[in-house]
Order: sequence, then structure tokens, then C-alpha cells
Amino acid sequence: MLFIKASQAMKIVTKDGKRAEIVLAKLQHSLLGPYSKVQNIRQMATRSVEEMRRTQRANGPATILGIGTATPSNYILQAEYPEYYFRITRSEHMTQLKQKFKRICKSSTIKKRHFYLNEANLKENPNLCEYMAPSLDTRREMIAKEVPRLGMEAAVKAIQEWGQPKSKITHIVFCTIAGMELPGFDYQLINQLGLDPSVKRVMLYQHGCFGGSTVLRIAKDLAENNKGARVLVVCSEITVSIFRGPSHTHMDSLVVQSLFGDGAAAVIVGSDPETSIERPLFELVSAAETILPPSPDHEGCSFAGGVGEDGLTVDLPRNVPLSISNNIEKCLEEAFTPLGITDWNSIFWIAHPGGPAILDHIDSKLGLKEERLRATRKVLSEYGNIISSTVLFILDEMRNKSIEEGKVTTGEGLAWGVLFGFGPGLTVETLVLHSLPI
Repeated sequence: MLFIKASQAMKIVTKDGKRAEIVLAKLQHSLLGPYSKVQNIRQMATRSVEEMRRTQRANGPATILGIGTATPSNYILQAEYPEYYFRITRSEHMTQLKQKFKRICKSSTIKKRHFYLNEANLKENPNLCEYMAPSLDTRREMIAKEVPRLGMEAAVKAIQEWGQPKSKITHIVFCTIAGMELPGFDYQLINQLGLDPSVKRVMLYQHGCFGGSTVLRIAKDLAENNKGARVLVVCSEITVSIFRGPSHTHMDSLVVQSLFGDGAAAVIVGSDPETSIERPLFELVSAAETILPPSPDHEGCSFAGGVGEDGLTVDLPRNVPLSISNNIEKCLEEAFTPLGITDWNSIFWIAHPGGPAILDHIDSKLGLKEERLRATRKVLSEYGNIISSTVLFILDEMRNKSIEEGKVTTGEGLAWGVLFGFGPGLTVETLVLHSLPI
């Protein structure tokens, strides 16, 4: 329509070329002028948004600035656990199953585990000691008190090591498989710590053993995309939801009773640390997640669980260690090819110790030196599998041992490292870490 009007004007004034030019110029100005102004406004707005996004983002990678851990004071030596377990569950008549459980506990490589559940509260709640007895309400009441309490203890320690006012915390990420409440444990932690009500929250339930790596991945994204952000990450796990008496028909449950323990861990994550008042420990360089294909002899998920009136039950197929070891090198290659790293003994290792068989398969598949999984095996030995908290306990163990032995970096003297989370699905989370000078 604009071009028709312009051409008609040209025809009208074809005998006077100069007049035609003037008319055409006026038409262009009157018709295109408003459009040009709109375009200019849009360009200015786009530039403003882009500038705003640049100023909102951090310059450097997310960094761990403090670590804290906590466990219940009650603990049981693994060598004594079979006698305790079969006595407290009134199952001593299952003599053959008890002998089998002793062998399972001995092969676990675990020395001790911490528990909220003790002889006193189990005697008060005998339904927890039966196999598959309705007990969800009892379990929920215990979880609602102990999960935030243990998480609070770890969080306070992490904040103390960080050394900054808690008013600087901008985000919270809380993870547990133990149970759920409304509002969540993240909400409770904000109130317990006395944080500003504007602190942004993320609550993760039922991620299981890969949850510790998931919270670090989320914290990395939050810190790097919100300039000045300081993220409090908390994993709090107790075995109240999975404790039950033995059964001849469910051997997976017996394995579960031999592996898992209670504990909470917290870290502070932030980018662009103020090195005069903050001490960076590890940089979170990259993060990836993948679901492994099921093995040919197992339909659907290779590792699953569910909550019922009897608590949380877990299915632990024997193929899990093999599935992980068969796929772990591909995960490593995808993560470290951009860095030109192909020697898996040249990096430090933090691998979720779902059990000793998983670690043994990884060792065998990759030909790792004994010291590469030292920190991982140490935490498994001292605490058992503490679900999402475990990898954060290993981070703490590694940096402490590195300081104790006079290493040059927090990662056992090495520059680059990997943190693996393995859990339901079968899900694998892979984080590339960069250690920092001690």
C-alpha cells in the first residue's frame, strides 16, 4: 500500500522531476518515520536487556567456599551390627539369614555407621522393627524433626568456615530422600538460621544417591547466573525411612541394612570470591547428567525404589556395578576431552560409594591407582553410604587430608578432578572440578 501511494505521487508529478523528489521524500518521512522510531526504541531496549544480563552474571566459575558435616552421636561398629540388628528386630531365630548378613556386613568394607535410630526409640516403636509393617506415620514424625536438625548443624559449620555473615546468603538448595514436608525443609532451615525471608529456595526430594552431585550442579548455575550470589547447599539424610526387619524373600533389603548410614553435609557456593575474606576450595567447572541404558537382562530402571505404608523400599539389582563400569569411561571422555585429559590417574576422584562392588568395578575398568579412590573408600569405611551427603563428606575428607599431608592443592596435589554421583535410574552425574592452592 505504501509503494502504491508513492508511485501514484510520482505519476502525478512526472512533468516536474524536482517536485517529485520533494513529494517522495515527504512520503517516506511520513510513512517510515514512526517505524524507524519504533526500531530505534527496540534496539535500545535490546541493548539494555543484554547489558542487564551481563551485569547480572558472574565473571568466574562457581566455587566452593566452605564445607560442614554432621552426624548423629549414636554409632554402631559394623562388626557388631549383625548381632544388634537381629536382636533389636527380634529375629534371632533366623540363624541362617543372620550368618548371611554377617558375611554381607564383613564384605561391605564399612567399619562403623552413625544412626538416629537407637535401641531406645526402636523399642518405643516396634513397628519399625518388623518387615513391611505399616509405619509411615511413625517414620514421618521422626524424619520431620531430625532431617532439619541435622541439616542445620551441618549448615552452621559450613557458614562458620566460610566466615561471612549469614545475611549474605541469597539462595538455599536442600536435598533429602528421607521424606517430605509442606512447607519443605528448606523453609524450616531459613527460619532456624534466621535468614532473610527473601532468600530463594530449591527443595529436592527423592534424588537418592546422585542428589549430592545434583545440588552442586544447581548451585553452580545459580552462582554463575546471579552476580554476588552465595548459595547454601544442604544434604541431610537419615535411614529412618528404610530401616526394617529381615526377610528371607527380600535379600535387597538385607543389603540395604548393611550399607546405609545417617549424616548431613553443607557447602557454600559462590562465584568471584573476595579472596581477602573468602577462601575458595574447589571450582565447579562443568556438570553433566545422563541416564544409562538398562542392561539386556533387566527391564526398565536398573535401580529403583518407592514409598509405601511400610516406608521406603529399594531395589538393588546386581547389575548396577557392571552398568556403571561399562559406561563410566564414556562419561569421562565427554567431560574431559575439552581439557585434553585422557589419563584417569592424573585427576583426583570423588565417586559416590554406593557400595564396595561399584568402586571395585571402576578400579578394574579404568586401571586406577589405589590412591585415586582413597578418600572415597575412607568415607565409606567411616560412615557407610550416606546417600546424597556422601560426596560432600568426601570433598571434606580430601581437602583435609591434602592439608594434613602438605599437598599443593586441595585435590591431593592434582589440578583437575571428577565428582561422580550414581543413583536411581540408573542416573550418572559428572562434575569436573578444579582444585585450588592450599
